[in-house]
Amino acid sequence: MKYYKLTILERGQKREETVAAENKMSAINQIKQKLPAHVMVVRAEETSMPLGETLSRMFSSFRKSLASKIPINDKISTIRQIAVMTDAGIAINDTLEDVAENTHNERLREIYTNINNDINAGNTLSDAMEPYTEEFGHVALAMTKLGERTGNISEAYHKLADILENIRDNTAKFKKAIRTPIITLIAMAIAFTILIIVVVPKFKAIFEQFKTELPLPTIILLKLEWLLSNYGIYVLAAIFMIIFLIKFFYNNNEEFKYKMDKLLIHPKFYLINKAVFLSTMHKYNLVFGELVRSGIPVSEALETAIGMVDNSAIKEQLASVNANIGRGMNLAEAFELTGLYENMLLQMIRAGEAGGQLDAMLGKVTQYYEMQFQDLIDNLAAYIEPIMLFFIAGLVLLMALGIFMPMWDLSQAINKQ
Repeated sequence: MKYYKLTILERGQKREETVAAENKMSAINQIKQKLPAHVMVVRAEETSMPLGETLSRMFSSFRKSLASKIPINDKISTIRQIAVMTDAGIAINDTLEDVAENTHNERLREIYTNINNDINAGNTLSDAMEPYTEEFGHVALAMTKLGERTGNISEAYHKLADILENIRDNTAKFKKAIRTPIITLIAMAIAFTILIIVVVPKFKAIFEQFKTELPLPTIILLKLEWLLSNYGIYVLAAIFMIIFLIKFFYNNNEEFKYKMDKLLIHPKFYLINKAVFLSTMHKYNLVFGELVRSGIPVSEALETAIGMVDNSAIKEQLASVNANIGRGMNLAEAFELTGLYENMLLQMIRAGEAGGQLDAMLGKVTQYYEMQFQDLIDNLAAYIEPIMLFFIAGLVLLMALGIFMPMWDLSQAINKQ
């Protein structure tokens, strides 16, 4: 949604109104419906989001960040329960009622109760689940439609639970791998800050007595000590505000999100680009392969799998696949144009298409990305260790030089006398 500033002419007087719309013509048509026939729109130009709307969205985003999301383990548990109960021949409405009663998550209880009410009102399970796509994901809706199409909700939901478990396990491994380096860096930053606030003032009085020019490391330490002692709370608040603003604009501004996502996969971003790329491609190919294996048409499977991609830059490249297939290309050619797949993987997909074993080859492609991602996770500590050592050595060197260099200069001056 974009914002447009419209200049309106009414009885010889001009005034301006700001309208939210998808494009300029939609904004003009939207304002014309609200105004009398004799009023004219003389100009329409795109503008930034109004300050009030920006603040409203920021507070809304802050509230959402405080609100607890549905844990993926709770979702997997209820999906497994639905699969088991429907496999036992229990009616879907009785199943959902039982799941809603037994789940400990209040939000899930509310969702399943609403879905059950919609089904009792005559809607299908997929139609009842569609309003909760954000909570369950696009793949859940696709597997629900598959279960309805094949008449086997149980098998579809078992596969859905397997997909979610795979995504959960990889996410947990990645978080576990980066937890120790992050904690170490934070601990070092806190220790360095304490040293600056506590140790540097002890030498500050001595430094001020020097008539010679202080070396650069000492000047840096004194400036940092002055900043943290006088404005430490404001610096901390500014850091949290910057992080919050980045998250807010990332979640609410498509252009900002695209630039950030493109930056994250840039080759200069050591390790981060590889981790984002491999995790995204693994998730995409996992979902796409499972949907194709389950009998969903390729075009529909591509549309569903693209919904699992969070990175806008990668999503833009993968979005062209379905369009190119519609123009007559085969899957391997469409994937090749994205520039995301290695030649070896393209050959595997090409062989799978030619031999009628596309689902099997997609499974091997998924295994390849999973292997690469697991290798990155397993060796993440070794990759990060040089960066951490460089960071720690830099802090220690700055502290040592900042304190001892003036001492050396002082001792040399005394010796000359």
